[in-house]
Amino acid sequence: MKISAIINALNPMEVHGCPDIEISGINMDSRLVSDGDLFVAVKGTQADGHSYIPRALEQGAKALLVSASVSEIFGDAGVPEGITLIRVADTEAAVGVAATTFYGNPTEKLKLVGVTGTNGKTTIATVLYELFTAAGHRSGLCSTVCNYIGDRAVEATHTTPDPITLNRLLAEMVADGCEYAFMECSSHAIHQKRIGGLKFAGGIFTNLTRDHLDYHKTFENYRDAKKAFFDALAPEAFAVTNIDDRNGLFMLQNCPARHITYSTRAMADLRGHIVEESIEGMLLDINGTEVSVAFVGRFNVSNLLGVYGAAVALGMDPAEVLRLMSALRPVNGRFEAIRSPKGFSAIVDYAHTPDALENVLSSINEIVAGRGKVITVCGAGGNRDKGKRPLMAQEAVKQSDKVIITSDNPRFEEPQDIINDMLAGLNAQQMKKVISIVDRREAIRTACMMAQKGDVILIAGKGHENYQEVKGVKHHFDDHEVVKECFKN
Repeated sequence: MKISAIINALNPMEVHGCPDIEISGINMDSRLVSDGDLFVAVKGTQADGHSYIPRALEQGAKALLVSASVSEIFGDAGVPEGITLIRVADTEAAVGVAATTFYGNPTEKLKLVGVTGTNGKTTIATVLYELFTAAGHRSGLCSTVCNYIGDRAVEATHTTPDPITLNRLLAEMVADGCEYAFMECSSHAIHQKRIGGLKFAGGIFTNLTRDHLDYHKTFENYRDAKKAFFDALAPEAFAVTNIDDRNGLFMLQNCPARHITYSTRAMADLRGHIVEESIEGMLLDINGTEVSVAFVGRFNVSNLLGVYGAAVALGMDPAEVLRLMSALRPVNGRFEAIRSPKGFSAIVDYAHTPDALENVLSSINEIVAGRGKVITVCGAGGNRDKGKRPLMAQEAVKQSDKVIITSDNPRFEEPQDIINDMLAGLNAQQMKKVISIVDRREAIRTACMMAQKGDVILIAGKGHENYQEVKGVKHHFDDHEVVKECFKN
């Protein structure tokens, strides 16, 4: 591609060198640059990409996208001969536009739906992907658990990839013949403009509770990052929002897209409630029509309403949506039930925030209804918002008969220190329900030994993850595998 196409898309402050050179790739990481690439120098939280320009040039970069002046980068020497330099005000904002231009504007050729909120993103995006696939539409998925190009799985490293990786993934979806793509949009990705330049057919808001305050610092900043996504939607797009959450209507303020609301308890465009519920699934009423689903929990009623709203907004027949929905299975690590031969069950769930834990435990208690005990195994991630640790412990104790506090992903913290932070939120009376076991495998094994017929064990925090991160190293660990091992003994 000629660099002029990117120049025209960016409307830069200045350009040095030939605007007609051919570039063969685009990269933000100087280590990945190869001959003929455009290197984008982004000022990140940890490092400034402008410092790596010499290395990028050594690797063969032929063009640079920068925000610093020529004199700041090269001094009196000026731009090296044969190099095209494009200067913009903010490369973090520009890299998305540059990437989507380089990859042929893939979101002009498929319908992209973004899902944002604290909880439910993975479930909604994955169920939409499975729903449209089942309906015969070739579709793509970009999610925390796994990315899919049609039926081909592509490993996911972030909830929302960097702009270059993301646009390359979307371009591959287009090349594969995908008509639709469904994507989780994290607050980090929105704030860091990773989705810049993309055209969305619609957006879905799930809910908003305390999370990622280690990054955003305040809840207001976190909320505003989510809202920025809806403010940027086009008038021809749709915005599906959960008005059971107090921030649901806030997301629609100044949002130019078509508004669609959903609720489990208030007047809305889409309404749903549970008719019957068991550990295997629910009978739901959605806008006056009953449908059986394999999902469990009040929070999943909201998730399925979001799916229903988006599918109908994309043109699918409402009755067909419900028919297909009834055949789908829960997402890996989201309220996933495993039955023991001894008559009790374990639920593996990704719940890693106080409200997610509250939702899951509330659903379990509604199903158990006093006929058995609820045993919860949970922890908290290291090097993340410490303020939610005591809240997690409090929520677990409030709705459980027994709680085992254990390790999650300690990252670079000491597991015992994280556990101590959680225990600090409990009084002497609450502590009577609690034991702490640092070793997660041993904690799960202990819960299985304690359980009796009719009991339910909740193993929260990791869900789909098949590793534990300790001191920067990922070790294989899968809650599902450990549970199944315990159930054999």
